[in-house]
Amino acid sequence: MNTGDASFGLAQPARWWHRLDDGRIQCDLCPRDCRLHEGQRGLCFVRQRRGDAMVLTTHGRSSGFCIDPIEKKPLHHFYPGSSVLSFGTAGCNLACKFCQNWDISKSREMDRLMDAASPARIAQVAQAYGCRSVAFTYNDPVIFAEYALDTAAACRELGLKAVAVTAGYIHAQPRREFFAAMDAANVDLKGFTEDFYFRLTGAHLAPVLETLEYIAHETDCWLEITTLLIPGHNDGDAEIDAMTRWIAQTLGTEVPLHFTAFHPDYKMRDVPPTPPATLMRARRIALANGLRYVYTGNVRDPEGGTTFCPGCAAAVIRRDGYRILDYALSEAGVCRHCGYAIAGRFGPTAGAFGSRRIPVRIAA
Repeated sequence: MNTGDASFGLAQPARWWHRLDDGRIQCDLCPRDCRLHEGQRGLCFVRQRRGDAMVLTTHGRSSGFCIDPIEKKPLHHFYPGSSVLSFGTAGCNLACKFCQNWDISKSREMDRLMDAASPARIAQVAQAYGCRSVAFTYNDPVIFAEYALDTAAACRELGLKAVAVTAGYIHAQPRREFFAAMDAANVDLKGFTEDFYFRLTGAHLAPVLETLEYIAHETDCWLEITTLLIPGHNDGDAEIDAMTRWIAQTLGTEVPLHFTAFHPDYKMRDVPPTPPATLMRARRIALANGLRYVYTGNVRDPEGGTTFCPGCAAAVIRRDGYRILDYALSEAGVCRHCGYAIAGRFGPTAGAFGSRRIPVRIAA
């Protein structure tokens, strides 16, 4: 792993590609299988052919660093109340018409990447600020997997955790290597029909479901799921029912699920914001289908932000937005009321970072 700052901010060799008989290079990172001539970039924009190889043009370069509450990722069962150093780069391998971070994920301007730092420097700064973890977020870390893996290794050396916030659109081999390095992941399950994925994201549903199954059953990575509910597109009772039944039956009833509210943005400014009642309805459907931890986000909903014990129904983590108001779990995540073991990763007490957001400059 390269840990010196001097070479960072420059293109680095990429992994997961092979040469084709027709002279092109194929990227093997995600199911898009981009085939490139000299100088061409993949749909993600950040993986480029240079000469007879592929490079990652954003290795060591970020659109910015910020310390966030871990609940903002959102992760409600991964060291609640702790702080996480978050960063992303530019580009994305999906083409979501409803992207809520489109200014970053759809960026084709490399000068947006204003901050540069090595993996070692990122881990050192996270430790200095008292963060428990580092999150790869804002745009999808799958497309900057080499940078994320190097940073996860540097974090591990200092006892920090690595978190991926991703759409899960990745091939099997890089999937194994990527999630082996992650301690937690929130996967964005954008809808539950192939039609939705194809029309609104330019991708396919099956690879995302494969990623979810892989994380849940083949790794030690803690998993939570987020679905952005878009009025008229993926918020119908039948689709929510099918999705939550699949999660319960295939992934397990203890995988936390977050329903979050859409706001008009990017290419879907004509769609209205998600009514809070829609999120609450979706939560009721999910709970009725056996999921034990279902949350609402981007709205003020105290009940939808609270972690309830499946054993005795007591509120074991009460939240006001991103702030922890009450914490009734032992270090092992056991309910102090009835002894039920809550699924997740917990400490002896909740963190007290609250709802702050602290921009951080990493580059020396």
